[in-house]
Amino acid sequence: MLEPLYPNEIRESAYEIPYKTLYDKGIRGVIFDIDNTLVPHGAPADKRALSLFAEFHRMGMKTCLLSNNKEPRVASFAAQVDSPYIYKGGKPSVKGYKKGMEIMGTTVADTIFVGDQLFTDIYGANRTGIYSYLVKPIHPKEEIQIVLKRYLEAVVLFFYRKRRGIMCDSGSHKRKDGSPENQQSRKPAAQKTSSPQKRQGSINDKKD
Repeated sequence: MLEPLYPNEIRESAYEIPYKTLYDKGIRGVIFDIDNTLVPHGAPADKRALSLFAEFHRMGMKTCLLSNNKEPRVASFAAQVDSPYIYKGGKPSVKGYKKGMEIMGTTVADTIFVGDQLFTDIYGANRTGIYSYLVKPIHPKEEIQIVLKRYLEAVVLFFYRKRRGIMCDSGSHKRKDGSPENQQSRKPAAQKTSSPQKRQGSINDKKD
């Protein structure tokens, strides 16, 4: 029942995802949420964001910003990091995700999504068949409707971690066997399979 809301991997930050490794393994596009995923809500691109997108340009990784926010907010951030964007994306509708892949020239087979909210970001990516990363919100200050959804997210994540045998110990999350939480049960679509929903193993498990 809750599975459509479960991310493929959880990371502390969007800046801790090994994008170069993913590129080497076949990933060619990243769709990003903006607010509280890359920067605090409403903030301009900071040094980390500028550096990250500069690295994407150097390695040839395509990007697209997918936000439910209005165009002035999204366009200004996109201009700073030199990335295509979609505003009023309607997440969790699959339309924005599909449009993002069309813009990048990628498919579910070589695209990942990174966002901080389960009910919009992750649910939409999962519905589209894109490998999803849930990251911790950058800043606790959020709009009231998002704050309320965080309580529901906590319930979903409780069952997510329980199902995967993940224990919380002093703020860190580990499986009962001691392995880190970000080792999940589904491979990225970059590895050829007949159906993205049937991929098994973590995105980082593929051997060179």
